[in-house]
Amino acid sequence: MNYYLLSILGSPLNSLTYQSVENIDEGTLVDVLLNGKTKSGVVIGKTDQPAFDTLDILHVSEFYFSKKQLELARFISGYYLCSLGEAFSLFVSYDRSLTCKGIDTDFNDEIQLSLKQSEAIKFIKTKEVSLLFGDTGSGKTEIYMKLFSDAIREGKRAIFLMPEISLTPQMEHRLEAHFGSRVVMWHSKITKTAKEKILGRIRRGEVDIVAGARSALFTPLEDIGIIVVDEEHDDSYKSSSKPRYNARDMAIYMGQQSKAKVVLGSATPSLGSYAKFPAFRLKGGHFESTKEFIYQKSLEAITPLIENEIVKTKQMGGQSIVFIPTRANFKYLICASCGHKYQCPYCSVGMSVHQKSKTLKCHYCNFATQIPQVCPECQEHSLKSARLGTAEAVQHLQENHENLHVEQFDRDVITTQNKLIKTLKRFNDKEIDVLVGTQMLSKGHDYHDVTLAVVLGLDNMLNMSDYRAREKALSSLVQIAGRSGRKKEAKVIVQTFNREFFESYMDDYERFLKDELEFRRGVYPPFKKLCRVLFAHKNGIKAQNEMNEMVEKLKLFTDVEVVGFGASAIEKIADKYRFMILLRASKSTDIIKAIHTCKSDLAQVDMDPIEFA
Repeated sequence: MNYYLLSILGSPLNSLTYQSVENIDEGTLVDVLLNGKTKSGVVIGKTDQPAFDTLDILHVSEFYFSKKQLELARFISGYYLCSLGEAFSLFVSYDRSLTCKGIDTDFNDEIQLSLKQSEAIKFIKTKEVSLLFGDTGSGKTEIYMKLFSDAIREGKRAIFLMPEISLTPQMEHRLEAHFGSRVVMWHSKITKTAKEKILGRIRRGEVDIVAGARSALFTPLEDIGIIVVDEEHDDSYKSSSKPRYNARDMAIYMGQQSKAKVVLGSATPSLGSYAKFPAFRLKGGHFESTKEFIYQKSLEAITPLIENEIVKTKQMGGQSIVFIPTRANFKYLICASCGHKYQCPYCSVGMSVHQKSKTLKCHYCNFATQIPQVCPECQEHSLKSARLGTAEAVQHLQENHENLHVEQFDRDVITTQNKLIKTLKRFNDKEIDVLVGTQMLSKGHDYHDVTLAVVLGLDNMLNMSDYRAREKALSSLVQIAGRSGRKKEAKVIVQTFNREFFESYMDDYERFLKDELEFRRGVYPPFKKLCRVLFAHKNGIKAQNEMNEMVEKLKLFTDVEVVGFGASAIEKIADKYRFMILLRASKSTDIIKAIHTCKSDLAQVDMDPIEFA
């Protein structure tokens, strides 16, 4: 009899021991019984016969994880402080029953590069990890294409990561035009049947480029020569659920593991990447155009100035985009008589008004209820809204300007890849005059005739309790402004009371990065490591006690600083009370060691957090 240590896929449990008469290789996926239910597990090694009785392994499958996948899963488990089973749940396995066929078809590698782009290629090829710091429209995509082409010619393969909402048909068409069936797209919107077909092709070696969201990193692709992380600054690369990994950082680790080149690309690179990696600066765009910036001191609102410019843009044959950070109609419903704020009963946050469905919705737990007609506290008909949302802005423009075709462009409306494709096509076919949206507007979409960009809500972003608030606000403005004036002169209206800050850096993002480095030196990343430890429970006292207990233990570690602890900014979500500890140290290993020593069953660990609310 053989005895094996197994990690149960997706389970927080430590490794378990099972038995089998078969000799099973490390990494093999097997089926076992756990608490009377059949579960999938990964063989992580042989062990001696234990002192207790063990169950049989029920089935040994043809699927397995490679040695590199095992190594990466162990790193994720150790660094992001999750179980090995939770780390393995990220990966897609190999299949022993499939033989590798490879690809015979040729592809189009005629990619025209400028002198500057050719210099960028040479620079990238001399570095293990490099930052392609290229302005919007400066030709980063052509550089990526050339890198993929060169890798394939050398018998290597490529991974191309993009934020999920940047996965546009434009990029898919460009990739397929050059590489045909050698490229596949991989993201959460693909159907289960389509994913199985794509996986079969990857496993048979019929694919040279996997392009997609962060999960594309974990597909069973062999012989990786290049990994590109486009829009590397984007927060969507960081997982908000366990394991809370950052795909950009995992791409760098995989590059070292596979001896592959890693390219991080952005017009507004994250400060961490700018500080850590050699950068090639690609300035300007393919099309020479000028932008006029108009700064308006105003609270978040569609003002007469904005309306007039939108109408004028339509008359001149152009199109407009309006950026608002908030979805739906309003962020909060407040009583003007007594000040009562209409909150979610399960979360300590205001609920958003959705006029179309006549409901109040919580954007944290999805609880919904009818819009009340009177204040539940004072019974007055005085409920007012605070902050502007995308749906309200669309409604306002439609009601006041019948000849304008205005559409909403956020997660409330763009719920599928098909809707994204259709909306972008209608916009580029000039069937839509104005797109009103959230961050989705800025994500790599190529708008042909946008000559007006309106940016609202920047002051709200700037005033967030987040050490990256300045970086996020300025990056959003640069990205949105970059979507306008690709081929023609354009205007950018910026609604803010902080004109001096934005104006001083708009034409020199690199100067901002240098100034921001000095601001963070010795206190914040990239100079320090941060970690957030979260506690959530329906019993608030239990969660708070667990936090307090861990704080006292952590204070014994001289290399780790407890920056703060207490109730989360949003204290209650989905009927659970939330508390958190924020830790700071010079080395991540010091934080990991301290947390391992002060274990708590309730604690969820978020290494390198990007969200503090």
